[in-house]
Amino acid sequence: MDIRQLKYFIAIVEAGNITKAAQQLHMAQPPLSQQLKLLEDELEVKLLERGSRKIQLTDAGKILKHRAEQILELVESTTKELKDFNRGLQGMLSLGTVPSSGSTLLPERIYNFHDKYPKVSFQIWEGDTYRILDLLNNGVVEIGIVRTPINSESFEIIYLPNESMVAATKGNMYWDEQQSSIELTELIDKPLIVDRRFEKMITDSCEKANFEPKIICKSDDARSILLWASTGIGVAIVPKAAIGLIPSTNLKYKEISEKSLETKTAVIWVKNRYLSSTARHFLESFSEESSI
Repeated sequence: MDIRQLKYFIAIVEAGNITKAAQQLHMAQPPLSQQLKLLEDELEVKLLERGSRKIQLTDAGKILKHRAEQILELVESTTKELKDFNRGLQGMLSLGTVPSSGSTLLPERIYNFHDKYPKVSFQIWEGDTYRILDLLNNGVVEIGIVRTPINSESFEIIYLPNESMVAATKGNMYWDEQQSSIELTELIDKPLIVDRRFEKMITDSCEKANFEPKIICKSDDARSILLWASTGIGVAIVPKAAIGLIPSTNLKYKEISEKSLETKTAVIWVKNRYLSSTARHFLESFSEESSI
């Protein structure tokens, strides 16, 4: 049994019949059938039931399919890794980030990394956490920078330190200019503009403080939330990293003194998937800041 035979077997399974698989592999049908027979003879099991329209996997065939996919993925990953090693760090590194975190975490890191590895260029994708997770799962980006909470089952994660939420308003509409922070209860009856991702966290914290938040607007984008607050329509509730995300001189920020409103930035990548040498080296820039 060799790698070529495993590739042939997977091609037959995915195509559904030998004729179609042979066409996709750009080979004649008889040699492909012969390779399948040799594989079955060597393993002393029947792998496929040949129907009139479509083949069916036997129980043994299902086991081989699962193992063959793992073996071929490992071969591909090893090949990529060795090519990376041979070429050194170069090429394109694709990153996905939520705006509130990427604007503060990435610029200096990218500058320093590119200075050290000038053959590496970057492609940045922005969006909310759900879009970044989708880009990761589809292989569009290798590393994502998102906000907690997230489902950690599918991802390797580096958590960065806890971060407070802040209230942003047009000037000092509700609080004294000298105040650097506010208590959660100071949001009572204030018109709030929130990120849908944090809505439940905000609502739960307010309810524990015995009041219902007055949410007048929801969005998925921190920039939009801050822009609306700058018009005076209400109080934007955003992570502290979003301070300065828009160039507005009339926005004033007050840190909210409430532990239950703290969030984390998470640097994530897909478990059990090949990660380029460039991506692994870039992840090292987050290691010193990581928290449990």
